[in-house]
Amino acid sequence: MTICVLSQVAPEAIERLRRAGTVRVWSEPGPIPRERLKEWVRDADAVMTMLTDRVDGDLLRHAGRLRIAANMAVGYDNIDVAAATEAGVMVTNTPDVLTEATAELTWALMLAVMRNVVGAREAMIRGEWTHWAPDGFLGTELFGKTLGIVGFGRIGRAVARRAEAFGMRVIALGRHAPYEAPYVDRSTFLREADVVSLHVPLTASTRHMVDRAWLSAMRPGSYLINTARGGVVDEEALLEALDGHLGGAGLDVFGVEPTDGRNPLVRHPKVVATPHIGSATVETRRAMALRAADNILAALEGRRPPDLLNPEVFERRSAGRPNP
Repeated sequence: MTICVLSQVAPEAIERLRRAGTVRVWSEPGPIPRERLKEWVRDADAVMTMLTDRVDGDLLRHAGRLRIAANMAVGYDNIDVAAATEAGVMVTNTPDVLTEATAELTWALMLAVMRNVVGAREAMIRGEWTHWAPDGFLGTELFGKTLGIVGFGRIGRAVARRAEAFGMRVIALGRHAPYEAPYVDRSTFLREADVVSLHVPLTASTRHMVDRAWLSAMRPGSYLINTARGGVVDEEALLEALDGHLGGAGLDVFGVEPTDGRNPLVRHPKVVATPHIGSATVETRRAMALRAADNILAALEGRRPPDLLNPEVFERRSAGRPNP
């Protein structure tokens, strides 16, 4: 078996994969170039992909032996699951293991933007802290505010659990367990939420879900936190809202990544921005790599991968039926 791992990951995951065959690891800086990836998948039985690696029909046409694309992320908008299903390639992700890390970063961004942590630090570095003043470096308290969560899945619920410690009321928009947070309609949600935190996958229905109409309906002085996917937000509309009635935004993800200080959202004085680090803890990245490795081993050993997104491929393979 030949297994391609498209970035440096935890050594334990690589050793686990070596039980099944030869492992090729892309160890150069940055994502593997597209043409090189096409060369690698020609003889690959499995590939561990990162969220920067696009797996689509064009790539799959070069992958005659490929059984599984194991995405080392909970989101899988970089993979055309329909094309993979047609090609007979199983697709998996890594749910659960990054829940707590992403929830923690959500709160870090919320605290940083609402309490003006970054702006105050930068002012101090510039030598602007010359005296204490009643109106110096003012932020907004979280206590007593309403936190609105969009997408009450694993990460959304983990964010909600932490709200009690800050004395915040929680409301939810999207799938949820009713006893954990009251469901309200979108109009009420946007009118009442002091903070809106996004926890939905990027799909055709959620792309630019947070548009001008959505942002205009948010209450004056409210905050937007996004640790989901950048494409969920219309960034041009967000910039306009930040120049207007919004209190600020905490952003870990962007429509085009990577981005830098030339991006007006990153530079905006009301924004705290981080470079897609929701899962960036030692513990979580190790767990993600091991989870992806276990999915690959299951597929190569003829077992159903635990995080399979297109089970019909496994069923076809188990029954010995050809691809459509």
